[in-house]
Order: sequence, then structure tokens, then C-alpha cells
Amino acid sequence: MLSNPLIATVLIFSLIALGEWLSIVSRARIPMLLTAMVGFLVCSWTGIFPEDILEKSTFPALGAILIGPAILHMGTLIPFSILRSQLKAVVIALSGIVVAGILLLTIIPLFFDYATAVAGFGPISGGIIALIITSEKLTELGLTSIIVIPALIVAFQGVLGMPLAMNFMRRYAIKMQKEMDDGTFIPMANADDSDEKEEVKAKSSSFKSSVTLKLFSVFVGAAIGISLGEVTPIHYSLWCLVIGLLGVKIGLFETRSLEKANSFTLTMMGIIFVVIGTMADVSPQDVVSNLPSIILILLLGTFGIALGGYIASRFVKWHPFKGMPVALTALFGFPGDYILCEEVSRSVARNEQEEKVIFNELLTPMLIGGFTTVTIASVVIAGLLVQTL
Repeated sequence: MLSNPLIATVLIFSLIALGEWLSIVSRARIPMLLTAMVGFLVCSWTGIFPEDILEKSTFPALGAILIGPAILHMGTLIPFSILRSQLKAVVIALSGIVVAGILLLTIIPLFFDYATAVAGFGPISGGIIALIITSEKLTELGLTSIIVIPALIVAFQGVLGMPLAMNFMRRYAIKMQKEMDDGTFIPMANADDSDEKEEVKAKSSSFKSSVTLKLFSVFVGAAIGISLGEVTPIHYSLWCLVIGLLGVKIGLFETRSLEKANSFTLTMMGIIFVVIGTMADVSPQDVVSNLPSIILILLLGTFGIALGGYIASRFVKWHPFKGMPVALTALFGFPGDYILCEEVSRSVARNEQEEKVIFNELLTPMLIGGFTTVTIASVVIAGLLVQTL
């Protein structure tokens, strides 16, 4: 019965669905990916799942095809005008990753080796795509014994990052309340990006009538990026990201391309199957032997991101309690950043109007921070670092 591709897919999908449910009821305190990957390991180690369940499913093969389109889609998420208007948030987010990278690449090799440092740095600076890029290279080089490192880093990083970011955000929200009571609070100005939105809308109007054409354009762009990755020393992920960024700017793609093509959820499910697949050959001994390096990478990375966020916040004249959570979005990204803004504004505010003011003040820089780190910087970092192995 388990040899049927649909049944095998449903069994693995059930772990993802359980993880999603736990993430919702715990308000993102229990990461979906953590539940899915740990559940898969337990089911595999105890014999509940057969060893070849992923091969029987065949769904990971679809996920592998969708990695390029997903990276291109990331390049279409936020227009350049919004990035320009939130330049301080971008600086803070990047500073956090830079400081974390300096700490990881200098300290981790002293205790383990350079490959271990690279295996941890890409994923801790972002999310699933960085994990895929790193895991692909480790597999190619035969370093399968440390594949568990990026997988478990991605699974556990939100457990550290979200409570820390929420604490800083709550303290900043309380500071905002005092300023509102004193009449000294000045809300952050939001740039008007309507011109660029209209420009993109006008240029992409020929694709609005057909979901198929929208999806086809994304796949063509991703295929070009992968082809360029094969004939140049630059990793295909960077090409796909650049094609997405420039494609939106000149009107070849719409913003949020895969969502407009009604394909984003299926794409992410396929990629999560690929992520789970990286754990297929992981043994309990691999987890135990790599646990010290995983813990050290998580602690150093989180400290480095927070420290970089603090330094950059002082530099751009933002309060550290506002800037440090922006840097920490590297550890959880969307939708964690949105959920945290909702939780903080709802729990701290004394009335509905105050809740809206706090939410609006926190949301935009948090979203930009997550986009800068998880969507762009992590892909660039992972793509460049794996080439040094």
C-alpha cells in the first residue's frame, strides 16, 4: 500500500500539516519545519515509514524542479521603491548578517572545520532556499555527514529568534506608548510606491488575462537562470534572484509572481518535501555527533545578528529595541515577522487606535528586514559560500 505515490505523499504531507497546525495554535512559537523534520526522522528511525518512502512519493522530484522558479519569485516580492524608502531597515538587517558571518567563519573553524561553518552560516542568515543551496553542494562534495547541520539550523533558529525579537518589540511598543502620552511620538513616514506599482501593472497587463502565461514566464526566467549557472562560475540561485529583481523593474514579471499565478503554495510544498528529503540518510548518530556544532552555530549566529542590529541601529539613529528585531528577522522571516507585529500591538495597546499605530510602526521595517535577509541576502550568501568549499 505504501508503494502507491499518492499514499506515500499523503503520509509525508501529514507531518507538514501537523506542523502547520501546531504553528498556528502556538502563534508560530513551534516552527512548522521543526515539527515536519523531527517527525520524519522519528518515523524513519522507528520503522513507521519505509526507508524509500520519499522515492515512492515522487513529489520531491517536483519540488526539485520548482526551486529555480521559487528563487525567481523571491526577487519579485517587493518593489525597489519600498526598499529605498526603508533603507535604514535594510542596513540594519544586513549588518546583523555581516557580524554573525564574521563570528561564525572565524570561531566555528577553531572548534570544528570550515565546511561546518559554511553549512551553518547560509541557513542561519535565512530560510529554506539557503538550506537547499547548501545541502545540494554538501551532497555534491560527499559531505553527507554534516547535511544535518543546515537542516536542523533552519528547524531550530526560530525557536531562539522569535522570543528574543518579541521581547525587544514589546519594550519598544511600551516606549512608543510613553511618547504618545507625552505628545512626542512621531510616526514613521511611509513612502508612496504607487508610481512603481502602476508602472509594473501597466507593463505586465498582457499577462493578466492568463495564469498559464504568468507561470510560463516564471519558468522561462528560472530556466535561463539555471542555464547561466551551468555556464558561469556564479551559482544559479543568484542568477534566478537577479532575473526576478530586474524582471519586475522592467515589467517582465508581476510582483509576487507565483502568487499571481496561483502556484506559490504548491511550490513551497514541493520544496519542503525536498528539505525533508535532505534528512533521509541522517542517522541518530549523525544528529548526536553534530549537536555541539549546531548549538554553537545557533548561539553565535543569534548573538551576532542581534549585535549587528544593535550597532547598525545606533549608526542610523534608530532605537535598538526597534532595530534589533529587524535584524533578527533573519531567523524566522515571513509570516513570523507579521505574526509578531500582530501579537505585540494587540497585547501592549490600550485601545484599538493605539494598536493600529503600534502595528503600522513595527510592520514595514520588519517585513523589509525579513525580505532583505531571508529572501535576498541568504540566497546570495549561500550561493557564494558554497563555491568556496
